[in-house]
Amino acid sequence: MSNPTSGNVISMKDHKANTSAIDMMQSLIADQMAEVNATILKRMDSPVSLIPELAGHLISSGGKRLRPMLTLASAQLINYTGKRHIGLATAVEFIHTATLLHDDVVDESKLRRGKKPANLIWGNQPTVLVGDFLFSRAFELMVESDSLKVLKILSSTSAIITEGEILQLTTANDLATTEEKYLEVITAKTAVLFAAACEVAGVVAEQGEDVEAALSAYGKYLGIAFQLVDDALDYNADKTKLGKEIGDDFREGKITLPVILAYRRGTDEERAFWKRTMTQLKQEDGDLGEATKLLEKHGTVADTIERARHYGAMAKDALAIFKESPAKKAMLGVVDFCIERAY
Repeated sequence: MSNPTSGNVISMKDHKANTSAIDMMQSLIADQMAEVNATILKRMDSPVSLIPELAGHLISSGGKRLRPMLTLASAQLINYTGKRHIGLATAVEFIHTATLLHDDVVDESKLRRGKKPANLIWGNQPTVLVGDFLFSRAFELMVESDSLKVLKILSSTSAIITEGEILQLTTANDLATTEEKYLEVITAKTAVLFAAACEVAGVVAEQGEDVEAALSAYGKYLGIAFQLVDDALDYNADKTKLGKEIGDDFREGKITLPVILAYRRGTDEERAFWKRTMTQLKQEDGDLGEATKLLEKHGTVADTIERARHYGAMAKDALAIFKESPAKKAMLGVVDFCIERAY
């Protein structure tokens, strides 16, 4: 097990420093990430040409591959020198990609990472089936890790992600959704995969339950912070920065924290606006602008980002047991990067 060291939460750095944290992590794991990329290409191969074509469209569309990067960085943090984490990082990316393919069909998305989503190019049925193919490949890689604990973690994670997406459907258009229910949704649909991506590195390194728990906690709290910022950005970013159309959540009636807080704090007239636009989905030209004004009036985007900072601090605290190292510095910096995207 890694030797514990005491340490306080590191304060937020400036945006340039935060961006360099991703660069630092990419540099630290560059050789291993090349192996992951090679494994991705190999496992996407199929005699059914549509499969690598459609899957490759999303995988090559410019995402940072943060989740597999976290698997590799976690392994480096605990000085793991084996190779079992390469396949697991690939499995994590396949699970993530499969969920994105399915999400685009469910959400009827018009943009994914700044590009047209696969379902608008190839259709819904092929997109869902290729997502299923990637899940199958992920499970093959889990089995090849030769660890029942890894298989349990990642298979359970896959189930929880699906539960989270279904739970989100049940809260759509429901302005009675509480902040607690919202946090349950984003933990399930986003944070659990961040947690698993980090935890499995500790499992294959056989570093003990304390290390596994610390890595899992770091990933979970980072994932919550990441999604909170994403939901804030839907109302205050440009689409080139966000990688999707601004206001998608509003148009789809997704009840995210900025809206939950604005509805709770609003006047009767403002609540009537939210009911018309979000519950009844009777939206008119200018409604998105009005929604943004109400969020600004009540400071709900800023408060959402502050909550993200809180979870980011918890993610940093989870790494306190590990010795100082370039990997730890990069993982701490990535927390800042994920939050400072909002600026």
